[in-house]
Amino acid sequence: MNSDWKIYTKTGDKGQTSLIGGTRVPKYHERIEAYGTLDELNSYIGLIRDQDAAAEKRELLIEIQDRLFTAESLLATDPEKEHRTLPKLFDEDITLLEKEIDKMNEVLPELTSFILPGGHPIVSHCHVARCICRRAERLTIKVVENNPSTLHGDMVIRYLNRLSDFLFVLARWFSHQLNATETIWKARV
Repeated sequence: MNSDWKIYTKTGDKGQTSLIGGTRVPKYHERIEAYGTLDELNSYIGLIRDQDAAAEKRELLIEIQDRLFTAESLLATDPEKEHRTLPKLFDEDITLLEKEIDKMNEVLPELTSFILPGGHPIVSHCHVARCICRRAERLTIKVVENNPSTLHGDMVIRYLNRLSDFLFVLARWFSHQLNATETIWKARV
């Protein structure tokens, strides 16, 4: 490791951090909340990827993690400042998720009721990741609504929306693959 590069910079010791472009903002700024939640989601998808049952989906999960880093960098950029070229999300990234959802759904029983998360640890991990993804989506929507010039903000929102659908279907797919029980929610009325 290069001894000139250190993980600690001490520039955040007073509760502020920099966006890409140099703008200093408080660490509770809505952009930081949004891309921090994406980072949480990315880490959680890494946990799913590391499960033995995920071997068949491992490369796809790595690709999703890469796209999440792309989304993080877009949200971390001050659109009012000049910035270097950043990676982008494309329609093909969303189409990939849709194709994977469709492929998994081909082998799943029809869903006729809400299901309770659980049945196997990897299924539960997928549901937790789905919830984190939905939170990231809500926070990103807030950033984009408050800052319409957010770089590719609409694309990030679309990607997160589709990713949460993917994670739900992935949970069901793992449940099916592992012959785990899907517990139907029976509302007490």
